[in-house]
Amino acid sequence: MSAGQILVPDALPSILRGNGIVTTPLVTAGRGSQFMLNGVTRIPPGAAVPLHTHNCEESVVVLSGRGLAHIDGADHPVGPGITSWIPPEAAHCFTNLDGSEPLVIFWTYASIDATRTIVVTGVTTRIDEEH
Repeated sequence: MSAGQILVPDALPSILRGNGIVTTPLVTAGRGSQFMLNGVTRIPPGAAVPLHTHNCEESVVVLSGRGLAHIDGADHPVGPGITSWIPPEAAHCFTNLDGSEPLVIFWTYASIDATRTIVVTGVTTRIDEEH
């Protein structure tokens, strides 16, 4: 059995995703039917995460900033505390429309085997391999 841990995002490695977007993976753990895969992404003013899909459900909570969530063809304004549920294979992206502060989102996938497919390129990667 593993011991619990405290994770300090500023002390963890981050992934540069282009256009100033930075993702910090937090927990990647799985055993049997128990799993957890989550992290934080910072989207600078004017930037957007590319339109993409996942092979599992995803939930996103806006921690700070304001923006737009594009989910399955519909646009939704988002701000602090707004939470989304995104079904598998639904094309989605988040855009920071605020010119003064980053849009910071906390995401969780419903599978340790989560993948991301970028719609424009068709390239699929495993989320846990990005960590």
